[in-house]
Order: sequence, then C-alpha cells, then structure tokens
Amino acid sequence: MAKKDAPPRWDRKMQQRLARGEAAALGETYDRFASLVHSLAHRVLGEEKAADAVTREVFAHVWEHPETYDPKQGPLRTWIAAVTHRLAVQCLRDREERDRGGLPGGEPDGGGERVICEDLESKVRRASVAARADYIVHSMPVPLRHALELAYFQRRDYRQTAADLGVTEDEARRRLRLGLQLLSTAHDAGAPPGYGGAA
Repeated sequence: MAKKDAPPRWDRKMQQRLARGEAAALGETYDRFASLVHSLAHRVLGEEKAADAVTREVFAHVWEHPETYDPKQGPLRTWIAAVTHRLAVQCLRDREERDRGGLPGGEPDGGGERVICEDLESKVRRASVAARADYIVHSMPVPLRHALELAYFQRRDYRQTAADLGVTEDEARRRLRLGLQLLSTAHDAGAPPGYGGAA
C-alpha cells in the first residue's frame, strides 16, 4: 500500500486507547461509526431488528478484540466495515438455514455433519447472547436504556441524544458508553463455559 493509504493518526490513537481498555474510546468510536455499521448491516439483512443486533455485536467485538485491528492494514473505518459485513453475512446465513427448515435431512456426508453441528452451536451461542443482551437492556437503569434506544432506534448521535434527554453532551456520552459496556458483557456471559480459548 502507498503511503497515502496509511491510516490517519486518529485511527492509530483510537486503536491504542481501545487496547488499553479506555471506555471513552468506545464511546467515540460508536459516535463516529454507529450509523455506518447500522446501514451496512441493514443493507445486507434488509431488516431493522437484525441490523440493530448486528450493530450491538460489532461494537461488542470492537470493545473486546481491539487488538485484531492493525492500523498498518488500513483505516479503522474499513476494519469496522469488514467486521460488520462478516457478522451480517453470518446472520443472513443463519436466517436462511432457519427459513429452509433448520437441518437438511441427515445425509452423513463426512465433514457435512460437523459443519451442521458447528452451525447449530454457533446459532445457539448467538441466541444465548441475544437473549442476555435483551435481558441486560431491560434491566439496566432507565437513563442508560433511554440513551441507547435513542442511539439505536432513532439513530441519534450523542449531541442529539443530549438534547432529547435534556442532559449535557458529556452525560449523554457517559450513558451511551455505560450502556454499550453493559451490552458487551452479554457476549462473554452468553458463551458456553470453557468455550473458545483463542480469540
């Protein structure tokens, strides 16, 4: 890649801050890329609720695995778009399999059964994460839930959210950040115990 394609300083700095576990960095990343993530997911899935779920998954991934982004490979925006596309396509595959009636009628095809089992395990794991995320959203403090609802369902950024809620911009960012942090715990808690050593 030519030098002009090197990611801007903001991307490198953000990756470092996310890797250090700075919650504020997640809030800033969300503010900048949430609408991109949601629109990409919606384009693949064609469904609002599914796009919302993928958006949550993408930012959970960004928070939990910032080390998988390498600034030398390109901009943060491109990496986040690639993560979104991968998760949205996986969601689409799962949905198509479900629409076909679940499992194809069991022809033991050597590796075929293994793939089916892995798909099932993946689907169960994702359903578990989704259920936990739903529980977290409904049991989190009302101010955090309202901020997330404005951000996800009405596509408000933190400035608009602040105006809608009648709070300062800093407070709106704090609420969105805390809400996203709580949601990100659904991913860990939803996975079966002892699952997946290496990320």
